[in-house]
Amino acid sequence: MGRRIEAVIFDWAGTTVDFGCMAPVQAFVSAFQKYGITPTLDEVREPMGMLKRDHIRTMMNMERIHEEWKRVHGRDFTEEDVEEVYRISERSLLETVREFTDLKPYVLETVKALREKGIKIGSTTGYTDEMMEIVVPEAAKKGYSPDCWFSPDSVGNFGRPYPYMIFENLKKLEVASVGAAVKIGDTVSDIQEGLAAGMLSLGIVEGSSVMGLSEAEYAALSPEEKEAGHRSVEEKFLAAGASTVLRNLSELPAYLEGLE
Repeated sequence: MGRRIEAVIFDWAGTTVDFGCMAPVQAFVSAFQKYGITPTLDEVREPMGMLKRDHIRTMMNMERIHEEWKRVHGRDFTEEDVEEVYRISERSLLETVREFTDLKPYVLETVKALREKGIKIGSTTGYTDEMMEIVVPEAAKKGYSPDCWFSPDSVGNFGRPYPYMIFENLKKLEVASVGAAVKIGDTVSDIQEGLAAGMLSLGIVEGSSVMGLSEAEYAALSPEEKEAGHRSVEEKFLAAGASTVLRNLSELPAYLEGLE
């Protein structure tokens, strides 16, 4: 006997909007540059999806950045430094996030197909409420409005990989059990969030933060390069415990039907 899926909990940037999850990357890079350090894109993307303050602390503790910080500043970093870099990145993100609210391919068609089956649409994010007050109306203008969204602000800042934003979704959507919902996202933190909530946790490849390419960069890849990129992203998600990995959102309705 299959399982009846009542709700899908989507991530936002890199999953339903902002192909490649570009907005946070730019904000983190510019915040570190103000302190004389230029992080690589790989360094920026590795903790993606975490609570932003934890993301910065994780980057500060990376060996290369840590050594570079000591070289540039002549001392180790402090919690005050983490806080200041965090504040700068938040300001930068608030200023630019509106430019990164375009929907990813297949979002509208997929949501329509899910709604036709009576499936509710929830969402969680690493963004703050203040950012979401920009992102949510912009996405709505473009046709995407989930039934609800929760940010770390709504759960006492216990963002990913804690499962509390998911639990708030389940409560709001009146979902019978964690087994009746699935989580889908584009980062390892998304996968961990779903697993912590005890539900099927799906990774998405195209336009993901893990793949780290803009829509134009992705389109320019040869079929062989795309295939190699897909395999690499898929391996990361599966290693993190993903139940399955989808190439893009168009594959979601068939996957859910398979479960039932």
